[in-house]
Amino acid sequence: MVKRLAVGLMSGTSVDAVDAALVSLEGTGSSAACTLIHYTSTPFPQSVKKKIFEVISEEHSSTPALSSLHFELGRIYGEAVIGLCTEAGVPLEDLDVIGSHGQTVFHQPFPTADSVPSTLQIGEPSVIAYMTNTAVVSNFRSMDVAAGGEGAPLVPYTEYILYRSPGVGRLLQNIGGIGNVTVLSKDGSLEDVYGFDTGPGNMIIDGLCERLYGKPFDEDGAIASTGKVHEKIVEEWMEWEAGFFSRKPPKSTGREQFGDIFIHRIMEEFPHLPKEDLIASATYFTARSIVDAYKTFIFPFYEVDEIIIGGGGSYNSSLILMMKELLPTCTLLTQEEIGYSSDAKEAIAFALLAHETLNGQPGNVPGATGAGNYVILGSITPAPFPGKN
Repeated sequence: MVKRLAVGLMSGTSVDAVDAALVSLEGTGSSAACTLIHYTSTPFPQSVKKKIFEVISEEHSSTPALSSLHFELGRIYGEAVIGLCTEAGVPLEDLDVIGSHGQTVFHQPFPTADSVPSTLQIGEPSVIAYMTNTAVVSNFRSMDVAAGGEGAPLVPYTEYILYRSPGVGRLLQNIGGIGNVTVLSKDGSLEDVYGFDTGPGNMIIDGLCERLYGKPFDEDGAIASTGKVHEKIVEEWMEWEAGFFSRKPPKSTGREQFGDIFIHRIMEEFPHLPKEDLIASATYFTARSIVDAYKTFIFPFYEVDEIIIGGGGSYNSSLILMMKELLPTCTLLTQEEIGYSSDAKEAIAFALLAHETLNGQPGNVPGATGAGNYVILGSITPAPFPGKN
């Protein structure tokens, strides 16, 4: 049976930190087993965050800036792997593979009048491989897009392996910068797995906190708890992106729809609202968009016993309370309540996806991404020095 020691790396649309998970992996496909050994989260320096947002911006981006940041992030990811293994007391030479998601700087999975579907994650894998002398699997989303999918969400494959439970219908809701949900139907197979992006997660809340309070996020939902939710205004925000919210899955989204332009419009059109009311309303907007997605695209078709919340949003007590109030008959749990780490979830997923790539196993779920086929994901960068691969 194939066994590997792997590191998964993830920096998401929140652009807050590099999450790194060291895991042991055994087996493949539906029989794969994964054990978390150690996890770290390393915040991006403010100067690096600024560069990322500049590259994301159509107004401020440039080819030289993109190229430089691609290699700089590779170094940052490599340092994250070294730091993780040092903390865990695991020699780098014991690592078999690193799965690096990279930093998404553009994601447009649909054609326009002058462009084709595309997605771009940066963080040069050769730099990571050189620093660690370990094979790196990266660029996970591109093959799914090549196969006609949206390249997201990719966690449904790993969630099926790690979270399915006989006789239990589960929703796995991740709340990172963007929200995404995976449906694990009762006694369903991998072919039955269904998932999609629900809309904004923490992205709008974080953006408003940064602008209004100079804080990176609303810790524990403390600010939202002091504000008033303006439901009519939230209804208006829902209309701003009604095309996304009403579109049938599979579908994905990102900063292009719910990033700076959306946040700037909120601040421009509602300057009269108290700051805490804007944060409370943005928090409710996230909860409302998630619950509306369930009511429209999941509840009419699937029997759901549990909703399990992961990602940074699971630590926002105000957000979780709002979701519970909107779903009074549902059982909502956090990852921690079922014995898993919310923070480490996505990093673990990309370690497992890298493992499956090396096993020659597909890692996408067409029912979630819309791809025409199950495909092997990622590009493999070998360890640069002889004797490791």
